Amino acid sequence: MDRGDLASLTAFAAVADHLSFRAAASRLGVTPSALSHTMRQLEERLRIRLLHRTTRSVSVTDAGHRLLERLRPAIEQIASALEDLNQERSRPVGRLRLYAIHTAAAVIAPVWHRFLSTYPEIHLEVQLGEAPIDIVAKGFDAGIGPRDRAAADMIIVRVMGPMKVAVVGAPSYFARHPRPRTPDDLARHSCVEYRRGADGAVYEWEFERGRKSQEISVNGRVMVNDPDLAVRAAVDGLGIAYMLEALAEPFLRSGQLVRVLEDWSPSFEGLFLYYPGHRQVPAALRALIDMIRSPGDSNSAKQLGENPFSAS
Repeated sequence: MDRGDLASLTAFAAVADHLSFRAAASRLGVTPSALSHTMRQLEERLRIRLLHRTTRSVSVTDAGHRLLERLRPAIEQIASALEDLNQERSRPVGRLRLYAIHTAAAVIAPVWHRFLSTYPEIHLEVQLGEAPIDIVAKGFDAGIGPRDRAAADMIIVRVMGPMKVAVVGAPSYFARHPRPRTPDDLARHSCVEYRRGADGAVYEWEFERGRKSQEISVNGRVMVNDPDLAVRAAVDGLGIAYMLEALAEPFLRSGQLVRVLEDWSPSFEGLFLYYPGHRQVPAALRALIDMIRSPGDSNSAKQLGENPFSAS
C-alpha cells in the first residue's frame, strides 16, 4: 500500500460521512480544493469511481459503499490505537523492563509495592545481572547500576547516594583466625572471591586510607558471581567477604557478621538509573523515577549517603 493511501482513505471516509467536501475539509483541517484533489488522485490510483459529484451534491458510489464497509472498522481500530497511545502519555500503562545490578534491589524494593498499587496497569519486570549489556538491544526500558554502565548519549539520574564497602567475616571464622589489621594481612586468610559475570574477571579488593590506596588479589576456596551468595558464604564461616555495606548491614546488626578493616574501606559514588534519549520517555518509566526520587519512600537510599536523589 502506498504511504499516502491511508491518509487518502481517511479523507474518503470523511467525505462519505458528511457528503460534503466543505464539511469534510473543515473536519480534516484542509481546503476543499485540496481534498477534492486528494479524492481524484485516489480514484485514479484505484481506477474506480468512489464518489458521484455535482455542483450541488456528493454521493457515494456502489463501489464506494463496499469499500466503506471494510474501511470503517479498520479506521476505527487505528483511531482507537492512537487514542490509547495518547492516553499512555498521561496514564502509565504496559510493561516496564529494567536491568539492574543486584545491589539495585535496595532501590527498587522499597517502592515497588506503592508503585504497582498506584499504577495497576503497569507490569514491572526486573532482571538482575552483573554483566554490562546493551539495554536497548536487549529490549529494556532502563538500567540501574554504576555511572559507567550508561552509554555516552544516555540520560542518567542518581537513585542511590555514595555506598561504603564492608569487609566482613563470621564470628566462627574469626574464632579460628586472627582478624586482619591491614589489607596485606588478607594474604594469610581464606577470602570469598568474586567474579564479574559468568566469564568476567575476578574482582580485586580495593582499599584506601588517607592518601594511600591499593588493590589486593585475594585467594580462597569459594568463588561466586552473586553478592547474596558472597554474604551467605561469609555468614557460613567460609571466609572473609568484600561487599557493599548495605548488603552486610542486617547481618552486622544481628551479630552473624563482624566487620574488619573499616578504616581501610572505600566508598563508591552510588547507583544511577540510565535510559536512552532525551525525548518521549515512557510514562511508566517517568512515574518510577519520580517515585524513587520521592523522599517518602527512599529510606534505604538515604541511609547510604547524603543527597541521594540529586539528578546528574
